[in-house]
Amino acid sequence: MTGVIEFLTELREHNNREWFQTNKGRYDVLRKQFIERVEQLITLLAQHDDELRGLHVQDCIYRIYRDIRFSPDKTPYKTYFSAYMARGGRKSPRAGYYLHIEPGNVALSGGIWCPEPRLIKALRQAIYDNLDEWKSIVEAPAFVSQYPMFVGETLKAVPRGYMREGEHVEWVKRKDYTVWGGVPDSFIEQPDWIEQAARKLLLIKPMNDFLNYTVDELSY
Repeated sequence: MTGVIEFLTELREHNNREWFQTNKGRYDVLRKQFIERVEQLITLLAQHDDELRGLHVQDCIYRIYRDIRFSPDKTPYKTYFSAYMARGGRKSPRAGYYLHIEPGNVALSGGIWCPEPRLIKALRQAIYDNLDEWKSIVEAPAFVSQYPMFVGETLKAVPRGYMREGEHVEWVKRKDYTVWGGVPDSFIEQPDWIEQAARKLLLIKPMNDFLNYTVDELSY
């Protein structure tokens, strides 16, 4: 992915249609490379996670074009490349794996982001009912070393129906169950970065399996 950080940095500085059209050839080359890398990544992940077998790369890649219809930010382009790999692709409610390439914010991520109300309620209950199992997954040393924090929003108060004190509190207050593992921009310039990415992402698999058990119970 040589040149992608430079392109996205320039796009951030010149986020307008005129500049983008002038540099469309560069974008097309980089997008093709990105699709090829994500396809390789899916193949490697699917060797260890049956959820991804048969997954099409086109279903996982996000568009660079922003939907500005209801946004106060009218810049037309995203300044990152990204892909979400889960059964059903980027629109899936299932826990999966996320690749984000942005200048100063290259990251490997995973879990469930913005679950709808019925699902978040069920996930909280599943974690509460199986707290020891959940903690053994998300507090494992190898997991924490790569994914030191959960990201997303949390409730200000403990949801109704749960005790206000205890080890469960931080988990049942979450609105998302997503981890974020930042890596240097130079990570994607290494010749074996896809293999490294696959190994790091697979550390998330036990957490995804835990979350997807509840997704399956709700018959998504």
